[in-house]
Order: sequence, then structure tokens, then C-alpha cells
Amino acid sequence: MTPAPGIRLDAPAPGWAIDADVVVVGSGVAGLTAALRCAAAGLSTVVVTKARLDDGSTRWAQGGIAAALGEGDSPEQHLADTLVAGAGLCDEEAVRLLVTEGPGAVRRLIATGAHFDTSPETGEIELTREGGHHRRRIAHAGGDATGAEISRALVDAVRTAGLRTIENALVLDLLTDTGGRTAGISLHVMGEGQHDGVGAVHAPAVVLATGGMGQIFSATTNPAVSTGDGVALALRAGAEVSDLEFVQFHPTVLFLGAGSEGQQPLVSEAVRGEGAHLVDASGTRFMLGQHELAELAPRDIVAKAIMRRMREQGADHMYLDARHFGAEMWEHRFPTILAACRVHGIDPVTEPIPVAPAAHYASGGVRTDSYGRTTVPGLYACGEVACTGVHGANRLASNSLLEGLVFAERIAASIAASVAASIATGAPPAADEPVAPPAPTVLPLIDPGARARIQRVMSLGAGVLRSAESLREAARALDAIRAEAGAGSAPGPYAGTSSDTSSGTDPDTVSGTVKPAVPGVDAWETTNLLCVARVLTAAALEREETRGCHWREDRPDRDDRAWHRHLVIRLAPDRALVVHRTESTAFPPTSSREHQP
Repeated sequence: MTPAPGIRLDAPAPGWAIDADVVVVGSGVAGLTAALRCAAAGLSTVVVTKARLDDGSTRWAQGGIAAALGEGDSPEQHLADTLVAGAGLCDEEAVRLLVTEGPGAVRRLIATGAHFDTSPETGEIELTREGGHHRRRIAHAGGDATGAEISRALVDAVRTAGLRTIENALVLDLLTDTGGRTAGISLHVMGEGQHDGVGAVHAPAVVLATGGMGQIFSATTNPAVSTGDGVALALRAGAEVSDLEFVQFHPTVLFLGAGSEGQQPLVSEAVRGEGAHLVDASGTRFMLGQHELAELAPRDIVAKAIMRRMREQGADHMYLDARHFGAEMWEHRFPTILAACRVHGIDPVTEPIPVAPAAHYASGGVRTDSYGRTTVPGLYACGEVACTGVHGANRLASNSLLEGLVFAERIAASIAASVAASIATGAPPAADEPVAPPAPTVLPLIDPGARARIQRVMSLGAGVLRSAESLREAARALDAIRAEAGAGSAPGPYAGTSSDTSSGTDPDTVSGTVKPAVPGVDAWETTNLLCVARVLTAAALEREETRGCHWREDRPDRDDRAWHRHLVIRLAPDRALVVHRTESTAFPPTSSREHQP
């Protein structure tokens, strides 16, 4: 296992500290489920979240949560659909855990207080269909407000349980003890709550549930808080990340005009699941003949078909036609989407909805095993920030909420077992005093003004359509931004083979002419964005094929002989990127030293 390289953000030393058994960073379905299960096991648990408890990506999930709950469905069928969507890169054992434990996890979520839509005739949960699913297995709430209901139920449960929470807090870096094991986090509380400024939570177990990184692109369905903080923290701490090149672009995002930036309204896949059609400006359905499931093909296939049609016709968007639903169905089944469209001057009851793909979900992230353990002892990850192997090269619709539930529960079981084993042997989980990494490299901060530049660079060079030329240009532009901050420039193209290869000489030896930004939330977020953008670009350039949601125009075919495997990336102590190609679709173990439940 690689020791932590000792890289941290430029930030003041913690001015206050609290102690816990577990600190969970993030308050979506993954974070709050992990926190509730840890607390139920008797562990002192603290939840840290960047905004309010209900402000994460979970709240924005419209479609629902997938599980084999319906008559005639089975985990095996759910497994088959997930593997097909993942384009050959799913970890089959991880998927099997997901689909087998998923129905029970959903029932426990209902017992926690979540209310799903039910049939007025039978009282059973209503199930719908989305892209890539051959069965109706998507449970939803409030029509198209599933995430909001799940978030409400979990937040209420956390408050009822009296868990300690720190809101409006940006996580900064991992703390380790003198043996290199996790010992907590540093964080900055943004002036609201019991604490203020930079502080620390000391804990022998840290669970990253920080969500996605969609804000590295100009247009995304992700909320403003999704700046890749968890992935960047893990990289600085020496953890491995994988599959970052597989960013899912949701096919049907409300088109707000050329050049629209920031969070864009999502038009859920469930709309197509209920029978909406994708059409061009002339009203022609162009998904017929493209795939056996037409508009319900996996998301990468639909997004590519939309982009091809746009290029053929010189258009900047297509249309989703659901006028045949009628007003009553729109108002009952999709009230949130209906309202969002009308706010922007579109009435889906009487006209087709203009749509185009936008960045939506990171299939990769911090590499974990089946219990959420990363390559850093005591550091766990779950939800969108993690790479469990479940999604492969393309996430199956509505598997994300289920993944958060299932793996959060497994993390809590692992932490509880580890604590129990430590008590039994008389050795505390973390024997040494929490300290910052020894002789840390202080990372120069990126000026917040560069955020929009990073997003434009990534949208242009590493968006839905990619090529070696576009990715190399993106890498050069990102290096230039680093150099301007005095962080140095990376040396040329990123190389990587089946064995470890560094990207070259020390990227910090070349000084820029612009003074680094001063410490603060905007600068820390922008620095995280740049870090994640560089790694994603390196991975996308390295993978010379088209697979799942990674679309290389210059390498249009899937190449199983060379690329039926994963890319694993870490930061070396000198901050060079080290890229490793696995021997197969199976990930190597994260560690052999952790206690197994």
C-alpha cells in the first residue's frame, strides 16, 4: 500500500477540534445512511456537510431508486441489465451485492420513514421503467421528487436520533496519525453554527460521501456544491481513484440556450419510461432502429444518438415530445419537471421540450472494496464519490441511490466490526495523536476567477465528444492555469502503461508569475476542481477506445483486447500523476489488514 504523500491545501491550522468514533462527510443518501447505521451500532458519529443537510445531489434525483421489488422481477435480471449498461467494466461481484441486498435496503429505507408512491388499488409500490431496464423496477415518490422524499426522511431520522451535525462546512484534508492511519479531517465552517473557521474532527474512521464533481463542466445537472472535494482530498491523502474518464452525460437536460452555464434542469429518464419520444425539429423519431429499446436504451447510447443527430442537422438541441401525456398526467406524475419547464417558458403539455446532453454523474471515483474501504487505512467512501465497480463504464439509470444505500450499510458494518475487534484486542483503532501528514507539501491555491475557465476547457475538450487532440489541448490549458498560480506546469502528455508510470518531472518546479490565491472557500473549491479535471483528462487521454460514456471520436470502437480493464491513478509525493492499468476488470485488493465483518 502506498503511504500518504503528505499534500494538503494551503489553509490555517485548526483552531478548534471535536472527537468522535466516525466522521461522515456528506449528507446525501449515502452519507446519512452510513451515519444512521454507525450511530445505531453505538458509535459516536458526526456528520459534516457543505451546505444544509438536505442540499446535496440526492435532493435533485427525480426518477427514483431501482430494485427488484416487482412481481416477475429478480436480482438476476437487475444484474443482467446493470452489466449490459456497464459495457464490460462492471465488477460482477459488486453488482451482485448491489442487486441482492438492494431490495432489503429499500425496505429499511421505508422503515426509516421514506414514502414511495403506491397504487391506489393494491397499495403496492408503483414501479416504472427507465433506460436500460427490461423490467418496471423504479420506485418513485411524489411523482418525480424521489430524491427530495428520501432526503427528507433521512434528515428527519438524523435529527430524531440526535446525531451531531456540522453544516455549512467544507472539508479540507485528511488527518493521519504517526503510523499513517486515518485520524480525522480538517474543515472550514462558513460562519454559521456552533463553530467558525478552520477546525478538526478527530476520528479513527472517515467516510467520504461528498457526491459528484459535475461542476468541472460548464453545464451540469449537479448542484453548485458538487466540486469534487472528496476525490481531491483522497488523492492528496494518497488514495487511489479509478474510472474517472467515465462521466455520464444525461441525454435529456432542458436546453436553456447556447452558452448556458451552471446547474441545468433535468428532464428525468422516467419521462421516456412513460412513453415520451425523442424527435428532431421536423418531428422525426430518430431512436427507432438505433437500439432495441429505442428511447429507453442505456444513457450513453441515447446521448450519442442525440449528439449525432445534432451534428447531422447543425442543431444545438433536439426535442422530447410528451404532449400525448395530457395535462393530468403531467401534473400528477411529473409536477417538478412541469414546473421547471414552465418557469423557462416551455409548456410540455402543448409543445415538445428542447433537450441536450449535460454532465450528470461520475461513474468513477475513489477506489473501494465491497465494504467501502479505500487504499488509505480508516478512510471509506460511498455514493458518487466512490468507485465500487458497480457502474463500470456507464451507470444504469436509478442505480445510484441504491448504491448509496447498500454500500453505506456495508461501511457501517465494517466500521462497527473494526471497533469491536479493537476493543477485544485492547488496541484502540487509532493509537496515536492526530496530526497533519509529516512534512506536508502545501498546495498553492488556484484563483477563484479560473473556475469558469476550467469549466469551459473541460466542456470543450473532455465533454461528450473527445479526441486525443481535444484532450491534449485541455491538458495544456489546465497546466497553464496551474502555472499561473505558481503551482508549476505538468510535463507534456500523460503517459501510462500496465505498470506504474509517472507523468514526468516534478510539476511544482516551474514557478508561475501570478501570486497564488489566498485561502478561502472559493479558492479551495477551485483548486479541487482543477485537481479532479487534470486526473479526468489524463485518464480520458490514456483510454484509447470508445466504451460506455467515454466517447473518443478518434478511437470510435470498443477494444476489449487492450482495454477490458481499469485505469487506477494516484498522486505521487511530488504530485506527479501515476497511472496504472489493471490486468483485468477485477480491481486489486485495497488492503489485507482491515477487519472483515
